[in-house]
Amino acid sequence: MSKDETFKKPRQHIENFNFGYDTAVVFDDMLNRSVPFYSEIQRMIGELSVDFAVPHTNLYDLGCSTGTTLCFLDHLLNEHMMFFGLDSSIDMLEQAKKKLAGAVLKHPFELVLKNLEQGAEISNSSVTILNLTMQFVRPMYRDRLLSDIANGTIEGGCLILVEKVIQLNSTLDRLFIKHYYDFKKRNGYSDLEISQKREALENVLVPYNVEENMKMLKRCGFSTTEVFFRWYNFCGILAVK
Repeated sequence: MSKDETFKKPRQHIENFNFGYDTAVVFDDMLNRSVPFYSEIQRMIGELSVDFAVPHTNLYDLGCSTGTTLCFLDHLLNEHMMFFGLDSSIDMLEQAKKKLAGAVLKHPFELVLKNLEQGAEISNSSVTILNLTMQFVRPMYRDRLLSDIANGTIEGGCLILVEKVIQLNSTLDRLFIKHYYDFKKRNGYSDLEISQKREALENVLVPYNVEENMKMLKRCGFSTTEVFFRWYNFCGILAVK
């Protein structure tokens, strides 16, 4: 796993964050050092997937990046299911292809190049995962994406949504972000790296608050929603059709 040093050197001009080759080759390290309790979130996604997986249905990982979640789920699920990994970055899918081939998955799988802002073709799904993905979908396209997921989900199936979130109270929002940056510093990121990445993400990552996400999920076709994980400005929501 290559170390993430993407923003280590000072830059005169900060371009918008993207998921191209330079990001893809260090993405696993970036996630482990940038997402609080990332391994625990993966474990929880796995447990919930086992709870809701139905034989002869499909499982979708939307924004599958390097395929880590698909590999993890392959070892947990015994049902006869088809796995689909969708991502808008061909470089991420290349990394996923290598990882999945090396892991020798027991489930059949398909990796699909797809811009989720154009919606998603979901069918016969018992489990769909959006792990730190929807925050990168522009808000005007989120309802359509969630409606596509809900329409393609079987009754009793689920969507597992993990997102960065903002707080309704601005003071608490600043505090939570401060503690998040402290977390990143503990994992070896410098103030320069944190500030340059924050600027790169400013116009790319658009978080909602928890209430907005809950309302949107209900509006788009999910009957039950519940928070299953929370750490300051990170949140996991389980939505059931």
